[in-house]
Amino acid sequence: MITVKDNPVKNTNNDKETQDVLLEEKPDRRLLSYVPDEDGLRSNHDRRGALSEDENGEIDYTLYQQEEKRGQRYLVDYDVTVEFAYLSGRKLLVGKAVDISTTGILLKMSPEDAEYIENAEQVKLNFVITPGSMPEGYEMKVKGLKAHCVRWLKRDDGTAFCGLEFIDTLAQYAAHKRQNYLLGASAFCLGIITLVIIMMRAESVVYFRFNRWLYLYSIIAATFLLSRYFFATFYRPVKIDPDYTPGVTVIIPCFNEENWIKRTIHSCINQDYPVDKLEVIVVDDHSNDHSVERIKEAIEEVKAADTERGSYHTDTRIRYVVQPVNKGKREAMAVGATEAQHELLVFVDSDSFLDPFAVRNIVQPFKDKEMGGVSGRTDVANTYTNALTRMQSVRYYIAFRIMKAAESYFDAVTCLSGPLSCYRRDLVLRYADAWLNQKFLGQKATFGDDRSMTNFILRHNRTAYQDTAVCATIVPNSYTVFLKQQMRWKRSWLRESLIAARYIWKKEPFMSLSFYMGLMVPIAAPIIVLYNLIYVPVMHRVFPVTFIVGMMLMALLMSMAQLFLRRSSTWLFGMWFCLYYEAVLLWQMPVAWFTFWKSTWGTRLTPADLAEMEKERLKKERKEEKKRHVPKK
Repeated sequence: MITVKDNPVKNTNNDKETQDVLLEEKPDRRLLSYVPDEDGLRSNHDRRGALSEDENGEIDYTLYQQEEKRGQRYLVDYDVTVEFAYLSGRKLLVGKAVDISTTGILLKMSPEDAEYIENAEQVKLNFVITPGSMPEGYEMKVKGLKAHCVRWLKRDDGTAFCGLEFIDTLAQYAAHKRQNYLLGASAFCLGIITLVIIMMRAESVVYFRFNRWLYLYSIIAATFLLSRYFFATFYRPVKIDPDYTPGVTVIIPCFNEENWIKRTIHSCINQDYPVDKLEVIVVDDHSNDHSVERIKEAIEEVKAADTERGSYHTDTRIRYVVQPVNKGKREAMAVGATEAQHELLVFVDSDSFLDPFAVRNIVQPFKDKEMGGVSGRTDVANTYTNALTRMQSVRYYIAFRIMKAAESYFDAVTCLSGPLSCYRRDLVLRYADAWLNQKFLGQKATFGDDRSMTNFILRHNRTAYQDTAVCATIVPNSYTVFLKQQMRWKRSWLRESLIAARYIWKKEPFMSLSFYMGLMVPIAAPIIVLYNLIYVPVMHRVFPVTFIVGMMLMALLMSMAQLFLRRSSTWLFGMWFCLYYEAVLLWQMPVAWFTFWKSTWGTRLTPADLAEMEKERLKKERKEEKKRHVPKK
């Protein structure tokens, strides 16, 4: 039976200027569609097809997840031209796409046209997959895609819906039409860029004696960057063991997230994981918007979905706590850890949405008893909102798939990111007091909770990255909010990197060396840029061609890696990010050196932000008061 949604509505935030563009998945009629029944009467593979088996006859969850994702349908709204043979000629019909997956499409059209298509042995489809209507990599112009009708229905209002199955999946079509070419071209470009960078750094060695500090920096920067890409090629996620399902508590700290918290809660409870091994705790940090109401609504919806069978035990597996006063994100996370009943803690940001298999994937590295924490992969949920979000999408993907993957090769990921991370509960509780009361140069640390906890864990345990554990997060869609977020991140990066520098030398030598290079490069970068772009042209009358070419090559390296790994049209924005970083973000680092003590978030109205706003208001009033009392000449 085909389920139809006539007028899909895009998810948006409350920003009147910029509305977020999100993937619109076709909802399943079951809210808990991925949760396996405890009684065993109905399991996920009953609903979604038999689980794949490998050559040894064992369940292959990787193939199962891939098959499930192929069938995921997305609500769309664009024209599709249908072409087929008719009475020794061609007939063209136009339908409206209602939803689409990699394996098929649902068209809305007149009953007469639907009958034509049903009787045709095979049809060809022409349409354009617009950016944001399907996952990254699928945006393209489709021409001559073969398909056949599998079913159609007619409604009372005179419209009909025709379900078409593609002969080749969209992934196969894309690979045949363009991705093989893009794969080869991006791989070739990556090789050439790497070779040119190495040759330029070899030149730095030759001229080292003329300006040893400048050329030393260029050698270190290139070595650091290329080594990350090199080690990332050897990274492999831990495969799923179907029998390894340790107890997991998902903790969602929330503050002023009324727009997204319901979706976050639903994604966390709707996991392909044994019901007796998973619970969800939402901790609201005394929000001053409607977050608590949204939390209650979400939990009631989840419990209502379990009223018929009761086999999901949602009455005991999901609950919420409201802080009496705002105490900060760390306190909320600590409350959740204290309330948790299971051995592993999964922390999820309140504006992040878990993939249905995220929990099953993120726990796998903990089969290693020395593993203390694991970071999942964070994708951008609102990639196609504007140029800024596209830029962040590339940055996020490279930061996780390259940078964290390289660190994970040595079991030493230096930041288990807030949107999705997992820790051993006993370790979190062991370090909780020191974490909650952390101070740096006499100032209480109020943000950077993920890097801070990672430092406590990594000091004596291993940390890893699991690329198959995926969540999607909402990123800033305005430059004002984005810059405030980046400033907060730089302050926490500076603080926690200096702390990590005290013990990271005890880790694997290559990892330690890479860490210290990565610490030095961004700190010294503003001086190097000023020297090359200002001092050298003014004092020596030499245009910095080599330096500019080097920056462009680094930008191209990121873009080509994005194109090679993801085949996404966003790859161009990798270059834009690098240029924006050099022009704007780079100069936040010196500011962070002297404002590390600030406790404001900038991206939401925490008590510290409200206090800062009040301070600015009083300061402005005092200035105006002084102006009124200045005698006129």
